[in-house]
Order: sequence, then structure tokens, then C-alpha cells
Amino acid sequence: MNETEEKKKPSLFFRWTVLFFISLAMFGNYYVYDSIAPVADLLKNDLKFSDEDIGWLNSIYSFSAILVLLIGGIIIDKWGTKKSSVLFGSICAIAGFITAASSDYNYMLAGRFLLGIGSEPLIVAITAAIAKWFKGKELSFAMGINLLIARSGSVSADNSPTFISGLYEGGWQGPLFFAAFIGLLSLVGVLVYFILESSGEKKYVLSEAGETDKLKIKDLFSFSKSFWYITLLCVTFYSAVFPFRTFAIKYFMEAHNLTREAAGGLNSILPLSAMIATPVIGLLVDFIGKRALLMMIGSVLLLPVYLLMGYTGLSLFVIIAIMGLSFSLIPAVMWPSVAYIVEEKRLGSAYALMTLIQQVGVMLFNWIIGLSNDLNSAGAENPLGYNMGLWIFSVLGFLGFFFSYKLRKVETSPEGHGLEKGMKQI
Repeated sequence: MNETEEKKKPSLFFRWTVLFFISLAMFGNYYVYDSIAPVADLLKNDLKFSDEDIGWLNSIYSFSAILVLLIGGIIIDKWGTKKSSVLFGSICAIAGFITAASSDYNYMLAGRFLLGIGSEPLIVAITAAIAKWFKGKELSFAMGINLLIARSGSVSADNSPTFISGLYEGGWQGPLFFAAFIGLLSLVGVLVYFILESSGEKKYVLSEAGETDKLKIKDLFSFSKSFWYITLLCVTFYSAVFPFRTFAIKYFMEAHNLTREAAGGLNSILPLSAMIATPVIGLLVDFIGKRALLMMIGSVLLLPVYLLMGYTGLSLFVIIAIMGLSFSLIPAVMWPSVAYIVEEKRLGSAYALMTLIQQVGVMLFNWIIGLSNDLNSAGAENPLGYNMGLWIFSVLGFLGFFFSYKLRKVETSPEGHGLEKGMKQI
């Protein structure tokens, strides 16, 4: 009997222990990324940062993510998920402390740039690691649990004013150092994963992780209209949501007179709703189909929310709940839909291209919204100054609806790829 035959499949407990620790790394990663929004007003008041400066703290993350997305997959494929996870997790851990260490804006930018260098390929490496341990088992469920734990990092960051209120009373630096220590979970998680997998490889038969998503230029010319409509929906949708979250807590405080705790809780509804609703929506879509229609419905839900915030007295909770439903619906349908319209050998290029274009949009609109707020003197003394940004988000929402409409038009024609079909119809 050879060595491979002597090995057995990993136990359920061992696999879920691995999942817990790599998800812990994702929790820390998400917390650090979302730690800027709760201190945005403090950065402006204490350090005299402009909104454009604050926007660039997230734009620079997206910029570095764009750069590393082009080479991160190559590193992961060459080094394997164990070593590359430790590398990128270490970068994330260091980045949080650099961001918090100094009031110098350039140091903060350097920290956020470094976070983008580590964070995006860490997510790719962890996704590949989950595939290695759960392929042929509970892969979809494991991916869902991983995303749930990761997004709880965003929810925790948004709600941090409620459980570390004393640090916020002391200014901007305490909350960012707290975030940096939470970010150490990224390093702890990947180090334990390294140990577990090193041990597991000796005892268990593991699946191959497979190649990570990489962009191949030649594939760009083979994608269908449906793919490009989904990609355009992707960039407009995320550009309307993530830059809004960058300034949302500050906006709720200054334009709607909410406390920091209430504003953070309101902002956390978006990732919280996605945590709860996305898996349910995924199961529903597999059964009924209607993917293009559901993306169009999600786009319609996003259309009015920004102007409702700026021009009506409707409860912010109701408005953000509607936005949360859209934030749950579109991603749950959009990303799996790509597998229906792109052949398997080009899926890596398709997902890499979508992610890259998404990051370009998020980078640009974090900057644009910050600049708009500054040009219109948005703040507690002039809450109407935020309205131009709300109009920009609304235009993005309209474009998202337009692209989802064009997608449905194609998918209900003879050129369709089966996005509207569910399990009953296949």
C-alpha cells in the first residue's frame, strides 16, 4: 500500500477547525478595512482632513488591490495557499498599525495602500484553501460560513462606537489602534491554518486547490454581451454602495443628527442583511431561476434610496433596509450568474476582470464623493452639501438599472444563456 492509499479523508472536525481559523483571518481583514468610516468625522475635526483625503484612504486600497490582482494569483499558484496566506496575512496585520501610528496623512495612505496589497490576495488564497478542504463536501455551505464570519467583521467595525465608546471619546487614534489589534487576527488565523494544513497533509488526502483567477488578455475578446452587462452592473452597483459606506456614518451624524453609535448601527445594516439574506436568496435563485429579473429588481430597489435620504423625512431605518435588500439580492445572483454565461476555461479571466473593474469604480467614486463633499462644503453646518453626492449615487443606481434591463432583454431573447431558468426548468 503506497503513502497516498494509507492516508484517509480529513475528519469533519478537522475541516471545520481549518475553516474557523481562515475565516477568523477574514474577520480581522474586514474589520480593519471598515475601521475608517466610524472615525471619518474625527479625522476631519482632529487632523483637519478633507473629505477628499478621507475618500482617498479607501481609494488607495482599491488602487493597490488593482495592482496586486494582476500578480497575486501567480504568487498563490506558485507558493501554495499555506505560504501565500501567511505572507498576505502578515502584510494585513502590519498595515493596520502603520495606519494608526501617525497623524501624518502620507503614513496613513501608506498603511491603507499596504492593506490593499495584502487583503485582496489573502481573500483569493483563503477561497482556494476552502476549495482544497471542502471540494466534494460542503463547499458552498463552507464558502457561505466563511463570508458570514468575514462580514461580521464589517458589522463589528460599524458598531464599534457602542463597545469601545471610550476610545472614540479620546479621538481618532484609539479606535484605529484597536482595529490594528483586531487585524492581528488575520495573522493568527493564517498561522494556525499553516500549522493545521502542514499537519493535515501528512495524515489526510486533500483536494487540489486549483488555479486562482487570473486575467488573460485574449479572453477579453470572447465574452458575450451578457457578461459585459453584468460587469457594468457590478461596477455601478458597488461604486454606489461602498463609497457611500465610507462616508455614511459621518453623513448620518452631520445631516441627520444621529449619535455615532446610532449611525454606526445604521451603517451595519448593509453587511448584516447580506449575512442573513444572501444564502437564502442563493437557494431560492437556484430553484426558481429568474436571475436577470432579480438583478433588475435589486437595481430598482437601489434607485430611490439616496434621494429619499436627502429629500424626505422617511425613516432612515426603512431606507437602509431597502438598500440592504438590494445589497443582498444583487451580489447573491450576480456572481454565480457568470458561470452560466462564460465557459469554464475562461471563468478565471471573467472573475478577475469583474473584480478589477469593480475596484477601479470603487477607487474613483470614493475620491469623487469626497471631492464633491468638499466642493459643496458638506458638514454639520451645511448638511445640504451632501446632496450632490447623493445625486451621484442615484445616477450610478440608474445606470445599474439600465444595464440590468439590457441584460434581461438579452437573456429573454434567443441569445440568452439560461439565466432565467431554475432547477424545475433544467
